[in-house]
Amino acid sequence: MHRVNTDIEQFRTCQLNSLEKRLLNEFQHGFPLIPRPFQKIAEELDVTEQVVIETLENLQSQGFVSRVGAVFRANSIGASTLAAMALPEQQLEEVAAMICEYSEVNHNYQRNHDFNLWFVLTARDEQALNAVLDDIEQRSGFPVMYLPMEEDFHIDLGFDLSWT
Repeated sequence: MHRVNTDIEQFRTCQLNSLEKRLLNEFQHGFPLIPRPFQKIAEELDVTEQVVIETLENLQSQGFVSRVGAVFRANSIGASTLAAMALPEQQLEEVAAMICEYSEVNHNYQRNHDFNLWFVLTARDEQALNAVLDDIEQRSGFPVMYLPMEEDFHIDLGFDLSWT
């Protein structure tokens, strides 16, 4: 899975075991900021640290988790931007997959709009950010609309995955 599916129902109806469901739902917030966070999570879930790590890797390989890591306030460390592209439908998957190859891309998603592929990019500085945006344009053959933040808003991206 290269694109984030905005249909939360897809995740609620998946055949995930109880450990996978708990990891996805309970640790979106309050991730332990300690040297061995997965060990602490394992203790809370009554499993081993290795089981937690392997389960998260499996969820990542299936596209349920794009990354596990800190989220910093935009532009407080390095440089970041929201970006969008207007792509022909038949090339959307291919370009989304290519964008996922960049470690600087936090996530990307499809929207029902002329600009149908959106992504967030973070780099060490403005020069590195622009180099990645330029590379994406060159590789894809499509322009990237660069949307730097003008005003800071906090949006909680956690979702209550009330499993049915």
